[in-house]
Amino acid sequence: MRKYLYPILLLSFMAAVAALVFFRKPEPVPALKPRHGDLALGGEWVNTQQAVGGLLARLRSTPDDTKAQLLLAQAYMQEGRVTGDHPYYDMAAVKLLDEILRREPENFEALCCKASLSLTQHHFTEGLALAEQAVQLNPNNAFVYGLLCDANVELGRYPEAVRMADKMNTVRPDLRAYARVSYLREIHGDVPGAIEAMDMATKAGVGGLEQTEWSRITLGHLYETTGDLTRAEQQYQTALAARPGYAYALAGLGRVAKARHDYPAAIAHFLKARATVKDYAFADELTDLYRLNHEPAKANAMAREAIKMLATDAKEADDNEQMGHYADRELAYAYLKTNEPDKALEHAKAEYERRPDNIDVQETLAWVHYKRGEYAAARKLITQARRTNSQNPTLLCRAGLIATKSGHAAEGQALIRQALAINPYLSMELAEEGKQLLAGL
Repeated sequence: MRKYLYPILLLSFMAAVAALVFFRKPEPVPALKPRHGDLALGGEWVNTQQAVGGLLARLRSTPDDTKAQLLLAQAYMQEGRVTGDHPYYDMAAVKLLDEILRREPENFEALCCKASLSLTQHHFTEGLALAEQAVQLNPNNAFVYGLLCDANVELGRYPEAVRMADKMNTVRPDLRAYARVSYLREIHGDVPGAIEAMDMATKAGVGGLEQTEWSRITLGHLYETTGDLTRAEQQYQTALAARPGYAYALAGLGRVAKARHDYPAAIAHFLKARATVKDYAFADELTDLYRLNHEPAKANAMAREAIKMLATDAKEADDNEQMGHYADRELAYAYLKTNEPDKALEHAKAEYERRPDNIDVQETLAWVHYKRGEYAAARKLITQARRTNSQNPTLLCRAGLIATKSGHAAEGQALIRQALAINPYLSMELAEEGKQLLAGL
């Protein structure tokens, strides 16, 4: 009798597992969170609530409705961009996309969305792999080439990024394609060309939409980089008129006020932006502004808050290979502001190990070495960071300071002068250090 017992028990166990799988209750779909302040005003929020409400109703009646899951994931990705609440909305979108891909591993749109989320979270290698899988399924889609462009840029593979941007523009030249061209031109030192392409991007978009006004903010920032505060301010004011309360337009006006040494006005702009959108960058900017405005206690508190926000994201990334924002590069700069160079080096190295060919990462590690007095290591890295001929004045000024401290005074002097000529309103601390070195030569 006993010899029949094991097969019977095994069959019973398998039947129980099958019943659990068959009758399992689907996980509840994450809800739409309320917006607050200016974000809750206007027709966009009403339309978003109606659209998401309809999709949630569809999923309650048909939990495996792939189209509804995909549209809801896309809506939540956009809501993350609008509100800055990426931890909640990105994870909500990932759950929906993973459910689709569990059933349909070759769902092109789901792969693209998940690749986009991976890039947003700075999981660039994973984003590239997903985009490469997607492009094999549909090589005639422009958006996937944009993802491949972004991933290759972030991994420092610039020739391949250019090739992907060209393909994107061949398939469908639009706002997103022009924006990629702009960024690549900027990386390669063609700032006038970058401005031209980003202007085309704004004109190709619909005024007031988040994507259009984000492009306009980027155009304004390009003008800022060249020291053209008037045109930069015009772009930010236009974005604010088209999208009232837009946090990134307010931040742009804050930077313009900072460049004009109107620190109270700059602080007011950033506080308003910060009240609307969760973005560590606003706390980081306020750290500098409070110091310039001779409010050290507030500056230190804001610096700690920026680090706390970044560290939370970094922990999520360490705990979850798929989600959580890798923030080591940002943390490196944040720890320099709190005079913790050892922690800054730890995070700069972590980011460098993740993507050693990216010029921004090379610049970050170089700057940390410079702040630690390790000038030879800094010079080697900053030389690599300048290989695309970027004319970013911050990069040039840092390269000049590093060259000077490394015993190459003439080269350093030329680079510092070049940086200040491009942007006379360069970061106060950086500009003052550069001017002091020039005076001492």
